[in-house]
Amino acid sequence: MPVVARTRTRTYTYTRPSRTSGSGEMPFALFPLSKLQLEQLAASHEPQDLAVRAEHGAFPPPFVAARTLKLAAEAEPGPWSTAFLIMRTEDLRVVGACGFKTGPKNGRVEVGYGVAPAARGNGAATVALTLLAEIAFEAGVSEVLAEVLPENKASIRVVQKAGFARAGSRTDEDNEYVIQWLCRRGTPRRVDSFGVA
Repeated sequence: MPVVARTRTRTYTYTRPSRTSGSGEMPFALFPLSKLQLEQLAASHEPQDLAVRAEHGAFPPPFVAARTLKLAAEAEPGPWSTAFLIMRTEDLRVVGACGFKTGPKNGRVEVGYGVAPAARGNGAATVALTLLAEIAFEAGVSEVLAEVLPENKASIRVVQKAGFARAGSRTDEDNEYVIQWLCRRGTPRRVDSFGVA
């Protein structure tokens, strides 16, 4: 079954082998959150239409929803002002969320992602990050940035599997030391060989 990311202008489809699925595939899809759903999340309320289908901890935190609404209010074009749910297509369970932290600056955009604890280890984050990079490149950026805490070994494996290379480090706005990972347009990436993160 395909992995799909939908934006207002394009649908992205990929498949990847799964080590756990008897069908040979483990499907995930990215679906954009609506303005109403983002407003509910920003107010610390889970959207009722999605709550029954979501793993605990799958929704973006309120500050992420508020940031996405702010980008939309500032007229940042989609996809930069879009937050996506990561859904397992076989049962339509929401397993995580991802999106862009800002609009592009100097050809670079930063991404963020999270997967519910119960859904980790099945490749959802790797698929989501790969799809976000493809969406960004399609929209014209040349680099996609992910910042990861050095102790977050699982997320480091995700960025590596998604074709990102270590590019530096810095102390972020929360005074945390983070490693910067970049994926550049044209970087060879094998969509059919996602590892399990």
